[in-house]
Amino acid sequence: MLRRPSSPLAGSQGYSSQPLSLSLLSPLPPSQRTHINPQVHMQLSLFSLLCLLPASSPFLLQPSTFSTISTRSSARSSTRSSTRSSTGSSTLSAELTEELKSAINAESIIPAGTADHPFAKRFGHLVNADIPTVSDAMKLFSDQVAFPISPLFRNSVTDLVATTHLTIVDARFTYDPIWALGFMSVSDKLLGSYPDAGGAEKITEALAVSSRMDYAKLKADADIVKAWLKGKSEADVKMALKGEGTGPVADIAKAAKADEFWLYSRFFGIGLITAMEEVGVEPSPEAMESWIGDAMGKMSLKSVTDLGSWNEMLTKLNMMSTLMKEIEIREKKKMAERLEDKAKAAMKRQEREEKSMKLVDDNTN
Repeated sequence: MLRRPSSPLAGSQGYSSQPLSLSLLSPLPPSQRTHINPQVHMQLSLFSLLCLLPASSPFLLQPSTFSTISTRSSARSSTRSSTRSSTGSSTLSAELTEELKSAINAESIIPAGTADHPFAKRFGHLVNADIPTVSDAMKLFSDQVAFPISPLFRNSVTDLVATTHLTIVDARFTYDPIWALGFMSVSDKLLGSYPDAGGAEKITEALAVSSRMDYAKLKADADIVKAWLKGKSEADVKMALKGEGTGPVADIAKAAKADEFWLYSRFFGIGLITAMEEVGVEPSPEAMESWIGDAMGKMSLKSVTDLGSWNEMLTKLNMMSTLMKEIEIREKKKMAERLEDKAKAAMKRQEREEKSMKLVDDNTN
């Protein structure tokens, strides 16, 4: 078995000034070891990295590979020592690189989904599966909406369709009511100031269709979580996120803890942000770390990033809402001015007609 070197490329003061030896990575006895010029230490670093992989890793090279490369390197060193001074170490470096590539291709590449690893065993059946593309999702969305999106919302809606699709086609994705709460929260916030209220709901329905989900179920599941949150404290929610007790949140947490490949997604994080607001907790990076990292036992870094993105989006939406109100006020003012001008024109026209009628009467008399 290949041993892991404690410091294969570095001495106590950084890179060693002595020539690096392939014996660091080769199982050959000392008498057969061949020294390598320090200028090729980058190639050897690849060997060191592979040696640090777990023994069960499918990408771990076998000792026979290193032995073969060492033997070939030794042969080259003895036959080309007389010409090395003129050609330099670049030739050796290039040849060693090619041998490294050949060795890795020969011994580390295995068919997709067949690795001896829990992930491959669970999801290997999805290799070459027919997965819908982002273009497919956009077509479903466009066919469902069937009307042009307001220019102010077009980019945000398009991004929402694409990112939602990429989440749900991930093999690790699992739908749950907290995710549904995040979905509805994003839709409500993003489209809350949409010019046409009916159009906002149609866009949300089309987003659900493009994600191959039932809009009515999304609303119902989001309402279930909101109903459970009523009257709850932060301690109650954190206890549920630990998988303790009963209820929709506890059930979700238990399933997530039992799944080593559980996938965190942006809508799940926004669902938790909405839950924080429902129980009176100020959404913050510390709160996200506490709820996801401490309570659920999952990585919280992405949730903190999503919180920042969510706050930025809310700021932009507030600015957009203010802009739209200003536009609305300006348009109403212009309309009032046009109506006033029309009224003045009508009054002048009436005055002219009355004067004309009076002249006619005077001439008649």
